[in-house]
Amino acid sequence: MVMTSRRVWMLLAAVLSVLSLERGAAQAPHAQLLLVMDGLRPDYVTPELMPRLYALSQRGVWFEENHSVFPTVTRVNSSSLSTGAYPETHGLLGNTIYSERTFPTRGINTSEWEQLDAMLKAEGRLLTAPTLGDALQRAGKRFDVFSAGSSGSAMLLNHPVNNGAVINPEYIRPAALEATVVAALGPGPAEAVPNNVRTAWAVNAYLTFGLGELHSDVAAIWFGDPDATAHAQGVGTETTRRALHLIDEQIGRIEDTLRTRGLLDRTNIIVTSDHGFSTHTGELKLAQLVAPFSKPMPDGTPDIVVTEGAINIRTPRDPARIAAIVAMLQQRPEVGAIFTRAASPGALQGAVPGTLSLSVARGDHARATDILVSANWNAETNAAGFPGKTTQAGVAGHGTSSRYDIHNTLIAVGPDVRERTRSRVPTSNVDIAPTILKLMGLEPLPSMAGRAIDEALRSGPAPASVAVTTREVKSTRANGYEVSAHLSTVAGHDYLDFTEVTRAANAAR
Repeated sequence: MVMTSRRVWMLLAAVLSVLSLERGAAQAPHAQLLLVMDGLRPDYVTPELMPRLYALSQRGVWFEENHSVFPTVTRVNSSSLSTGAYPETHGLLGNTIYSERTFPTRGINTSEWEQLDAMLKAEGRLLTAPTLGDALQRAGKRFDVFSAGSSGSAMLLNHPVNNGAVINPEYIRPAALEATVVAALGPGPAEAVPNNVRTAWAVNAYLTFGLGELHSDVAAIWFGDPDATAHAQGVGTETTRRALHLIDEQIGRIEDTLRTRGLLDRTNIIVTSDHGFSTHTGELKLAQLVAPFSKPMPDGTPDIVVTEGAINIRTPRDPARIAAIVAMLQQRPEVGAIFTRAASPGALQGAVPGTLSLSVARGDHARATDILVSANWNAETNAAGFPGKTTQAGVAGHGTSSRYDIHNTLIAVGPDVRERTRSRVPTSNVDIAPTILKLMGLEPLPSMAGRAIDEALRSGPAPASVAVTTREVKSTRANGYEVSAHLSTVAGHDYLDFTEVTRAANAAR
């Protein structure tokens, strides 16, 4: 049969159209799924405790030198995951923070979105850096958060909500979405030990809405465990191990659903934690130590407010009193690293002898305190055989510059990610947002201090070829006390590995 010229051109146009569609589909970025396991230590990821996550790690890339951002607490790292920046830029300095404009006599509990909202109204800004959600919105992409954590961590992970959503048991934005979510999933469960019911609710939200009507380009699921359980029950205890198994089941459920729907091969999955975890010994009582240095305000309230490791002095800066407080702390064996304002612009030494600058901790922000303290730590094992103890109060937790609080989990697998690779190149939670943007074909924001993790990608250099340097920054010695910070550097990006202190009469543990 002989075709007319018109039919030939029609057939050619159809073929070119199909090829164009196929080329566009091939070039379109894959979906990105970020799974944040609150408080997941890397040594929890074993075939016995978490078989599905372990199997996933063996298929993709396991980053053996990932770093939490200091202070190693949830809302600091939620903000750093969101902004790709350190507290020196994003301005969220702790789980409990001080804002005199908001609550003059006490700290703000950042786990509660209402208190964060009060700070937003009082100060005009919450985060002082743009976010991953901002960058994605500008490109016409969606970023959706599905959270079993606190309402505060959910809010900070995608604030303000632009072209996206936050779905958390206590905080749903946009507000117009709330009735639809509750109708589909039921009311959000309260936190529990283990926290599996609340975790399952958040996963249901992703499977129902993220893969449904929201059509998330980038999605994040925040798991409230093992953090909630380990705080109450301890590192590696039977109940915490049970919580890990339940988390692992949800990871398997996500993976199986993506596979069933034909989406697994088109989705990059990044698994991280906000921080590590340590067993607590309880010696450090910072507020009690500092109380004798406090003075009454005109209303009778004390002029020092301690929020976690931050010592906030409400009256005009008094270098002599700051130095006296530091000198006392330097003599207490339960006190670890001490940071103060820089001795001079850009200096690594703190203004008070024997301290390091806040810039070493990446916390030199306008909202920062004059004195920032980390609890001391050691590498002893607990009754369950897990190393890492700090002098903080409570059963177990995090927040310090210990290697066990800083060293956290990072695993990636997907169509754009290397296979069967272990990388010892340092990475951090601040690197995740720039990496996601690169995977989406977008440039990082100028405010992002993190780097795209090129060595994780199939198109990037082999991890073994990436140059890594290390160095130690020491304070001067004062009152028999000296603090050092151990840093790793990759392509001009510094990572705080851990700190250690020595004392003349009693070496730091």
